[in-house]
Amino acid sequence: MELERLSNLPGVSGNEQRVRDFIYKKLKGKAKHIETDAMGNLYAYFPSGRKNAKKVMLAAHMDEVGLMITGIESSGELRFHPVGGISTSVLLAKPVRIGEEGIPGVIESKAIHLLKDEELGHYPKIEQLRIDAGFSSKDEAEKKVKLGDYAYFDTSFKSEGDRFIGKAFDDRVGCSLLLDLASEKFPFDLVLTFTVQEEVGLRGARVAGYKIFPDAAIAVEGTAAGDFPIEKDTGAFPELKKGPVLTVMDRSIIVDKNLLKHFIKTAEREKIPYQFKRPNIGGTDAGRIHLSKTGVPSMVIAVPIRYIHAPAGIMRGIDYRNTLKLLKGALKNIEEVI
Repeated sequence: MELERLSNLPGVSGNEQRVRDFIYKKLKGKAKHIETDAMGNLYAYFPSGRKNAKKVMLAAHMDEVGLMITGIESSGELRFHPVGGISTSVLLAKPVRIGEEGIPGVIESKAIHLLKDEELGHYPKIEQLRIDAGFSSKDEAEKKVKLGDYAYFDTSFKSEGDRFIGKAFDDRVGCSLLLDLASEKFPFDLVLTFTVQEEVGLRGARVAGYKIFPDAAIAVEGTAAGDFPIEKDTGAFPELKKGPVLTVMDRSIIVDKNLLKHFIKTAEREKIPYQFKRPNIGGTDAGRIHLSKTGVPSMVIAVPIRYIHAPAGIMRGIDYRNTLKLLKGALKNIEEVI
């Protein structure tokens, strides 16, 4: 499992280079062929050697949500815009790193002592926020930071037993799972696809699906768990330690029924716990891939994660291992249903 190193790498949408370089190094010597496209997607090919073998694509996105610098105040504070879906509530007083040099900064937030009565319990609009990176003037800031620089959450991976804490688990957990699968042998032609710009509109996946046009595609993801105290009794969201999450429908896709049934049967046969994603929220690369050319049978499998699209998330190793186990089991005979 390469989750720790993947999580610690910066890779906001459109700036996935360091993640891609790491993945390339891990796959070099394992894959028959590795290539990238103009978007920045990475493809690793594992041919089966069988004549007329089916082609299966596994996709995980390399990018994470983050921020882009859009202006510099006369005071040296930095204006920014979110890249991907981020709530203001998770940004206040959070540490970030800016640009290629990783300049440290903190997203400004009034101390509670300074808040007016009418401000208590209310979050400022995201366009009102600034990053304090220690600059005292615009001239000083411009020597280090330029418009268009990315900022990413300054969070280091931590583990305690089977509990993992870190940033960008959506979707570095999928990238790590694909790297684990690179050591397996399958009776079909496998294409491991690491996509870009998923968090800003599934953009890399649109190109990847058209390029590969597989017989089946599986998006491997990290998805929102809701089993923390505020949501614990709703039963609406996936939970940690309850196994991989299977999608029936989200905002981007109604998954292929044959693939979904195949994964369910495999889980039940091998006694792997599984759960379902709450319908009609979110979207994944499968939402673009399944629309490629004349259509691609597609589905989504995910690891449940608390607090995604935030500076730090929490996940459990048992869910990771069971997701990997289900993928291995279902892929062995996936040709029977495609």
